[in-house]
Amino acid sequence: MNAEVLISELSFKAVRSSGPGGQHVNKTASKVEVSFNLETSEAFSEIEKERLQAKIPAKISSEGIITLQCGETRSQHKNKVIVIERLIELLQQNLKVPKPRKKTKPSKSVIERRLKAKKENAFKKANRKPPKLD
Repeated sequence: MNAEVLISELSFKAVRSSGPGGQHVNKTASKVEVSFNLETSEAFSEIEKERLQAKIPAKISSEGIITLQCGETRSQHKNKVIVIERLIELLQQNLKVPKPRKKTKPSKSVIERRLKAKKENAFKKANRKPPKLD
């Protein structure tokens, strides 16, 4: 992933926010929406694009566009910085290749300890019952 190329491919749109700010919110467009076209991007290789499409299909539209928005602060510039950080974090988290799981086996001592505890518990419960009179 090339972050500089990615940032240059982003398209921004400012809209009116519903967040904090009182009357200020009604007059200014402080919420920022960022759109990123994954399919036409040159910031990712084909393998990375496939991995992202497989991992976050809910965030990608049918046209291959990822859209995020931020209206947390009253400042459009701060919201723009926040939404760029969120997008980069989202993409980095979903590009990570998970380590393959190594199968492990419990050790003999652990197995023996478990079986010993089971026998002790069974003996304890068996002693709670009244004796059988044959």
